[in-house]
Amino acid sequence: MEERIVTADGVPVATHYRQPAFEAEGTPLLVGLHGGTYTSAYFDVPGGPLGSFADIAARNGFAFLAVDRPGYGGSGELAEEDNHFHRQAEILDAVIGRRVAELGAESVILVGHSIGGMIALEVAARRPLWPLDGVSVTGMGARIPAGGASEQLAAIPVSGIIDLPVPERDAVMFGPEGTFTEAAREAAHGSYAPTPMIELKRAPLWARERLSKVASQVEVPVHNELAEHDALWDTSPAALADFVEYFADGPGATAAIAPSVGHSLDHHLLGAALHLRQLAFAHTCRTSRGIKAH
Repeated sequence: MEERIVTADGVPVATHYRQPAFEAEGTPLLVGLHGGTYTSAYFDVPGGPLGSFADIAARNGFAFLAVDRPGYGGSGELAEEDNHFHRQAEILDAVIGRRVAELGAESVILVGHSIGGMIALEVAARRPLWPLDGVSVTGMGARIPAGGASEQLAAIPVSGIIDLPVPERDAVMFGPEGTFTEAAREAAHGSYAPTPMIELKRAPLWARERLSKVASQVEVPVHNELAEHDALWDTSPAALADFVEYFADGPGATAAIAPSVGHSLDHHLLGAALHLRQLAFAHTCRTSRGIKAH
């Protein structure tokens, strides 16, 4: 894996590039944005015998660029007053653009989990100059239930960087027993990270305050899946329909429930099935653009 620091607007951002197992002409570059309380190592956690998202992508001919968002891993921090999701998107737009140019990628699919999904949509809404062909977001949707776990996390009376206790994280991130292995849960602990508290405070507000505006600016297809056992989001049919409706004026969005997984979908036994659906979406976006061009 190639690791590089790219500085944008004075903020150093750590990027981690993994080559595919074989060269497949026309395959898009996947760019992963992790959620809150994780580093980009989120995408390296194997939920089952088929491996992690990064493993499955590489075996299927996809190059993968994972990014530590500002405040995580090897990246620099943003001042709390500057740490808005649209500000992160501005920085990551520049960082991704630099890496896309260096790698010579002709097509990009953003893959975002939870807060990373919100920021992926914020990036797409900027209509970047690099060749974005689609966005796959998981662990985020159209509604946060009032009084639920997300609002409870946001109400913690602290500021700065917070390191949530592992048992409390596990209770939110994983589904019922039997949907994950103990090995996967232990591996996931290696990707847990201290978190800028301001992210947890702003996350519950984003869908209500930003999603509709952001969606109206997105000009690429969007794939969305929420976990059947998500502890943070409204997973009702009405909420899924709302998400799709927000993107109705563009190329469109799909929204579905991923069965037998918790909020951190990738780290469950059926995470691999999700990964294959995401790769199918990426392949469809890139191939469809090529067909239309002819």
